[in-house]
Amino acid sequence: MYERQQSAPVKDGEVFDVTIEAVGEKGDGIAKKQGFVLFVPGTKQGERVKIRVTRVLKSVGFAEKIGEATTQADEPQAPPARQKPKEEEDNFTYDTSKDSEDFGDGEEDDKEEE
Repeated sequence: MYERQQSAPVKDGEVFDVTIEAVGEKGDGIAKKQGFVLFVPGTKQGERVKIRVTRVLKSVGFAEKIGEATTQADEPQAPPARQKPKEEEDNFTYDTSKDSEDFGDGEEDDKEEE
């Protein structure tokens, strides 16, 4: 027997990336989050977008497009990359003594051409 979901898997104000799976009768894009249907106006089928949930009802929700998707749809978004503290950048030096290539001064190349 079909088990009904007790509560929606999304909340008002939640932001995430989705793929628009279809277009509804009124022209709104349709996305799903864990099987829960979200209507997203101004989107096209196949489009990957970042959305913000604006209203959640018992069986469907509504969202607005706020940009282009930055992750694969329905994947949790990774936290921003850690940036090195300024002190680490200032203390960096490159050790040139370990370079493996010797470009020379070009005199040998001139002799070979003669």
